[in-house]
Amino acid sequence: MYYYISLCIELSMHVISCRFCTTGLPSDVVVEVGEMSFHLHKFPLLSRSGVMERLIAEASDEEEKCSICLPDIPGGAKTFELVAKFCYGVKLELTASNVVYLRCAAEHLEMTEEYGEGNLIVQTETFLNQVVLRNWKDSLRALQTCDEIISYADELNITKRCIESLAMKASTDPNLFGWPMMEHGGPMQSPGGSVLWNGISTGAKPKNTSSDWWYEDASNLSLPLYKRLISVMESRGIRQEIIAGSLTFYAKRYLPGLYRRQGANDSNSSTCLAPVASGAPLSEEDQKILLEEIDRLLPIQKGLVPTKFLFGLLRTAMILRASPSCISNFEKRIGLQLDKATLEDLLMPNFSYSMETLYNVDCVQRILEHFLAMDQITGGASPCSADDGQIIGSPSLTPITMVAKLIDGYLAEVAPDVNLKLPKFQALAASVPDYARPLDDGLYRAIDIYLKSHPWLSESDREQLCRLMDCQKLSLEACTHAAQNERLPLRIVVQVLFFEQLQLRTSIAGCFLVSDNLDGSRQLRSGFTGSTEGGWASAVRENQVLKVGMDNMRMRVSELEKECSNMRQEIEKLGRVKGSSTWGNVSKKFGFKLKSQMCSAQEDSVSNQKNGSGKIEKLKGKAQEKHKS
Repeated sequence: MYYYISLCIELSMHVISCRFCTTGLPSDVVVEVGEMSFHLHKFPLLSRSGVMERLIAEASDEEEKCSICLPDIPGGAKTFELVAKFCYGVKLELTASNVVYLRCAAEHLEMTEEYGEGNLIVQTETFLNQVVLRNWKDSLRALQTCDEIISYADELNITKRCIESLAMKASTDPNLFGWPMMEHGGPMQSPGGSVLWNGISTGAKPKNTSSDWWYEDASNLSLPLYKRLISVMESRGIRQEIIAGSLTFYAKRYLPGLYRRQGANDSNSSTCLAPVASGAPLSEEDQKILLEEIDRLLPIQKGLVPTKFLFGLLRTAMILRASPSCISNFEKRIGLQLDKATLEDLLMPNFSYSMETLYNVDCVQRILEHFLAMDQITGGASPCSADDGQIIGSPSLTPITMVAKLIDGYLAEVAPDVNLKLPKFQALAASVPDYARPLDDGLYRAIDIYLKSHPWLSESDREQLCRLMDCQKLSLEACTHAAQNERLPLRIVVQVLFFEQLQLRTSIAGCFLVSDNLDGSRQLRSGFTGSTEGGWASAVRENQVLKVGMDNMRMRVSELEKECSNMRQEIEKLGRVKGSSTWGNVSKKFGFKLKSQMCSAQEDSVSNQKNGSGKIEKLKGKAQEKHKS
């Protein structure tokens, strides 16, 4: 035994599939491991391994030179070569990359202390506990080697110990201990946290390490091992946002579809890193499995991950035909933070085989429903009204107001699609509560684009579509555009004109009120302090500006009155053609009444028109007299 150990030996390759021991003595045993044959000697092997002792004893009964087959040895021929060197007394260099293979092979070959002091089991176990598991990088490297021999590593608890070591280090503040700064090339630290130079404290404090320092290292693990690491971290109470950040990094590394819409500005963000995966990309099936696992591991909580990333996951899930539950969960997560989305995020192409519409409107509808359901639960959907009926802005209305603006913009983008059916467009527009829209300008723009792209709609469909907007919530610019819009039904145009006049009259009354207040304040000021030459000049300029503004408003009111008069004449002509003799019948046919002082339509009781006044009433009277004559 001592003769063989004292020899300076080497296992060298002479043939591609054979290895020989260069001791100068003829080999008396051939060990076959896979496709490799090792020509060795019996005594060094049986003196260190219980399994080799039994196999050699059984094979030696038949012939002097025996052959042994080891098909299931962990690590294969490469690991057995290291084991054979150890049996011959060659000092092994244990590393984090080979210690797991050697530990499992030693257990498989029964290399216990019974067959020699300091046998391979003891040496590898000591190296694991005292070197590998105390170091982040070595623990990670050892865990990666467990993939190929996972059953052996699990049986010996090597996988669990490596994961526990990594989870403990990742869940602990690295600034307290000096790792991983030392392992990443940073300076060593004293127990007090100052930087060490040649073992002497310099008093300088190292830079703080962020909580995401381990994301890239953990992303090198295979999906099964990564899942186990995340589960252990969660059990140790690590914060959900840190877990979500690691999952985000892992998904971005192995799902290339997430970057289809990434802009140049996103590269500056730490959460929008470019793909760093090396080697062959995952197959579509593997990507689908990864995506569904990300869904299971990612907490359903608002604000944990960026909304753009969630839209990327949802889009990828649709492309890869992930399970319906996976797609639904991503939609729910997006619904929780829809107010953080952008219009570009919502414009998801329709990946269905039917290709009914260009964009996936149904998906946006479901996301909006999730948001509204969450908004009702949190109580953020209760509008506050003032005495005059106007909605008072409040912080709770801000998210839903942002979502309403986002949906209106989305409707305007999808409206040109000729395949978009009217019920689907109406359903999405009507899903937004009325109080969420301070103004209906965005909705009016979307409706106008839809009418322009769908000229074949009937008059009833046009009226039904226009009922989605409230003419009282249109700005003056929108009212001006709508009054001249030939695509709108006549009833809607009349309503727009009516409410526009009301807005103009209100504005004029406000200007008069402001002017009176200014005059009163100037008189009061002049009574106490007197007016200077500069003060009079300023007052004159302000009066001129107010007069110009009021003159413009009067001109606009006059134009609107003329438009109303012309429309009345057109309506009377239609009534004459159809044999109608009363204004009331015409107004009933078109379904509207003008309720202002200048728009009254009750022809059957001319004597009771005491509230009518203005230019429109005079024009209507003249038209009635002409018709009677």
